Amino acid sequence: MVDVKKTTASVPEDPNALRWGFTPQSENWNGRFAMIGFLSAVALEVFSGQGILHFWGIL
Repeated sequence: MVDVKKTTASVPEDPNALRWGFTPQSENWNGRFAMIGFLSAVALEVFSGQGILHFWGIL
C-alpha cells in the first residue's frame, strides 16, 4: 500500500458568494429573496388590512 495517495477534502465554495448563472450560490440567494418577498407581502396585509392587489389598486 505504498502507492496510496492521501487526498484532502476539497474546500467548498463560499455559499454566500453572489454568483451569476445556475449555481448553488444563486439558488441560495433566490430562496432568500423569495422569503423576504413573502414576509413583506404578509406584513403588508397584516398592517394595511388589504391584500397586495387591493393595496396597489389592481382589484
